Amino acid sequence: HILGYRSPNFVYKPPKCKKLKLLLKNYRLSDDIAFRFSNRGWSKWPLNSLKFAGWVNEVNGCGFVINLFMDYETFGEHQWEDTGIFNFLWHLPEEILRHPDNNFKTPSEVVAAYDAVDTVDVPHTISWADIERDLSAWLGNPMQQNAIYTLYSLEQKVKRTKDADIIRDWRKLQTSDHFYYMCTKWFADGDVHKYFNPYDSPYDSYINFMNVLDDLNSRFSRVLPEKQKRLIKTYDEPFKPGVNKLQNNKRQYVLERK
Repeated sequence: HILGYRSPNFVYKPPKCKKLKLLLKNYRLSDDIAFRFSNRGWSKWPLNSLKFAGWVNEVNGCGFVINLFMDYETFGEHQWEDTGIFNFLWHLPEEILRHPDNNFKTPSEVVAAYDAVDTVDVPHTISWADIERDLSAWLGNPMQQNAIYTLYSLEQKVKRTKDADIIRDWRKLQTSDHFYYMCTKWFADGDVHKYFNPYDSPYDSYINFMNVLDDLNSRFSRVLPEKQKRLIKTYDEPFKPGVNKLQNNKRQYVLERK
């Protein structure tokens, strides 16, 4: 854990940096709104503005700030209107400001008001995702690793086509959500991955993605001159989780399930 015993409710700075300050996410209170607000199985459900303001008040004397960071989609998409999320937001400022020690500040105002209490060094890539807070939500299993390896191994081919449609489609396939949907961590437990996944399973997501990649690869043959085709090495497949079947002259990626 990067912070160790330290609290995210203070201002920090990177090592050897005098001007830049760091504002860290209070992930528990942020996730109470972003993910747990409408979860009827949550021990704290239902969450209202009075209860949340009480949790905020508990930080007084133990921190400078509470940073609530979450997606815009939280309000109205992840948490639909009928969950009461907008009513919660409407009353939240009033409840928080009832305590004389509470106020609201913009990030610039926070940076101007408080000195950094310590340095925070982040030597590895981190994220907001899952318990690990690393890249394992996108690159944690062989399906994800193979999918992204195959995608980027097509870069040389894609750029040599100079075809705007192919380049656009290849770039869209780099959207991180594609790999997020392939995550198998805790999937049977119905965690946040399952909540946001439009596929029935991460395996279906992988199969669909690889078939789209295979279709993209086949489009090169209709665009690239024959000479350039010989110069470009077809992408390797270091990991084959299933069987490659030929159907209608297209390779279909099928997972073997036990």
